[in-house]
Amino acid sequence: MSAPPRSASLRQAQWQPHVLALNAPSAYVPWLTEGGSLTARLKAHSHNFRVQCLHQRVERCLNDEAVAIGMHRPGRVWEREVLLRCDNTPAVFGHTVVPMSATATDWPLFSTLGERSLGTTLFGDPLVERSVLEFARLREGHPLAQRARTALIANGVAAPDAHILYARRCLYRRRQGTLLVTEVFLPSVLELIKTNDNKR
Repeated sequence: MSAPPRSASLRQAQWQPHVLALNAPSAYVPWLTEGGSLTARLKAHSHNFRVQCLHQRVERCLNDEAVAIGMHRPGRVWEREVLLRCDNTPAVFGHTVVPMSATATDWPLFSTLGERSLGTTLFGDPLVERSVLEFARLREGHPLAQRARTALIANGVAAPDAHILYARRCLYRRRQGTLLVTEVFLPSVLELIKTNDNKR
């Protein structure tokens, strides 16, 4: 069987169960493997943390997301994309998809999040079950890498020079619903310095 066209392979991500498979620079590893709330970690590394909601609407899920959220093929989902800003600098591009079959009972706050942190909501709900983290290298041709760069440029921020962006994703379950969160770490996250003065 012939190999897929290179343009097609760039649009796919090989999600790995262990961060070492990425061969990522060591500075990214603590961010990728954070077992608690990423929001809490970002707050600890900035004086002012903010969620900038780019959009929340019905879209078609990505090819490498369908199976993860229990769909036989890519289809329509609720999609939310955000920039997580530390001291006004975008540090993480967040992408969340929820199957259309999910109900308000499954995810009661999702439709009204606005610019509130999804992570804080998930970690504060005892009904939410979290699966294991998966990790990937996103090449320039991957849709999420392209969207992250587009979002930065649209907000007056230079797109990163890096040809590869490092990402992680995690599946959450609540009642009968599933929700997949993907976090793409921008190079600027490595410039954050931990501070205890995060209430200023």
